[in-house]
Amino acid sequence: MAAGVDLNLVIAFVFGLFLLYLLVRVLYLPLRIFLKLLGNALVGGILLAIFNAIGSLWGLTIGINILTAFVTGILGIPGIILLLILQKITS
Repeated sequence: MAAGVDLNLVIAFVFGLFLLYLLVRVLYLPLRIFLKLLGNALVGGILLAIFNAIGSLWGLTIGINILTAFVTGILGIPGIILLLILQKITS
């Protein structure tokens, strides 16, 4: 072999790169979905905080927890309306 490069070493390196590529491909989609849901929950929590600040003038508040933040983050303003309807139905 020229310059002392071992063929087995090259094959192992290429195989390792291929396995790394497959691992990243498999884990990328769930990570992207998780980060999107986390971002939506943060936005939902902020929307609920703003709604509670304004809605408290009229006696309308919604508790801020992970479930309400996810509902509001995914659905937006209709999510707040849904949470208000559910709150009135159950109380």
